[in-house]
Amino acid sequence: MSGTDLRVLIIGAGTGGLCLAHGLKKAGVNVALFERDRTPRSMLIGYRVGISPDGSKALHSCLPPDVFAEFVRTTAKPPVRINMRTEKYRELLVGDLPPATDETRAERSVSRIAMRTALLNGLEDVVQFNKTFTHFSRNDDGTVTAFFDDGTSETGDVLVGADGAQSKVRKQYLPHAKIADTGITTIAAKLPLTPENVRLLPPLADGAVTLLYGPKGAFVIIHVMRFESEGVEDDYIMWGYAASHDKFPDMKGMSQEQLKQVVLDLTPKVHPNLRELFRRGDPGTVFQIKVRTSEPLEPWKSSNVTLIGDSVHLMTPGRGIGANTALRDAELLCRKLTEAHHGKDTVQAISEYEQEMVKYGFEAVLASREQMDGNGAIHKPVIGRVVLAFLRTFLRVTNAVPALKRKMLAEDAAHRDHVNSAHEVVHAG
Repeated sequence: MSGTDLRVLIIGAGTGGLCLAHGLKKAGVNVALFERDRTPRSMLIGYRVGISPDGSKALHSCLPPDVFAEFVRTTAKPPVRINMRTEKYRELLVGDLPPATDETRAERSVSRIAMRTALLNGLEDVVQFNKTFTHFSRNDDGTVTAFFDDGTSETGDVLVGADGAQSKVRKQYLPHAKIADTGITTIAAKLPLTPENVRLLPPLADGAVTLLYGPKGAFVIIHVMRFESEGVEDDYIMWGYAASHDKFPDMKGMSQEQLKQVVLDLTPKVHPNLRELFRRGDPGTVFQIKVRTSEPLEPWKSSNVTLIGDSVHLMTPGRGIGANTALRDAELLCRKLTEAHHGKDTVQAISEYEQEMVKYGFEAVLASREQMDGNGAIHKPVIGRVVLAFLRTFLRVTNAVPALKRKMLAEDAAHRDHVNSAHEVVHAG
């Protein structure tokens, strides 16, 4: 199946789905995107998204120049350092992140709402909201039809599931694919970026990705979001507290205020300023998630149905690469479907995408799982103290030896910036 009348149906207007839709539209492919949310601003969980060089490259490749410029305008000031400390604010490792030398490969911080708003620009004729996908069917002529709960349906040549962790496309297409509980629970919130709240931050946290490592495997991440352009969103601080499930009480039916109190109850001995940051979290922004991840999946026989992002390789926030891997998928699949649009066999093009995506996608899943595993030794009652002491010693030694610190930061950067010279030639063209 190939031809110049290729029509692509995308289920899900998340980061990857929107990026793919832009890329296909820019390439002249007939594309339609369907999102279950009633409005662009509803049902968005989470606040900050870190866009890596991988993500920036994919967005620059797929988005029209004006939309990419609007996306850049809505980003916050990017982090300039990594800032690792104890729950008492004592320094473990502080390292400067390399400044961006190329706007198309820059690290960025963006609000989820601001990002979706920016990426919807130019897709008014492509995206339909309040469309809940139920199932698909294959037709005798080789097309595929997507059905929605409002009784409508749409037919195309390719169906792309970009519908996230609970993907209905995946559940029908790859029913053997499994999602595993990592054993980690997170509670997060945000609060206004006021001078009073800034004074509560750990040293060097303003302008950094800050990680605090506490006892019993608990850890905290803090982001400071200062938007560079007016009118995007009010500046804010975001905090997230994470620990293994067994550290938490039964939280079923708890209000947002009660969830915040759970964090305070679990952290009586942390730095008093950190407790005050927890206390000042806006109750209306508090949310709780049990972190899950995909189990490794063997390659499958390709067809005109495929998947991108969390719908196929759901990963933990451990390395901050979930959204960026989805963007990497979108750029790669866009390129392959564009080849099909120009005459290449469609299933062959999708097969080439899937062979590459499965490899890097599940490598990223495993890497992120290493960072957030509730069954890890650090979460155990006795050996956990030993593991935490070893981790802190390792970070302090690395912090004190410039060569070791450079190596560690370079390895982390390599996870976030995958350069493929062949792809770069395509982008340049």
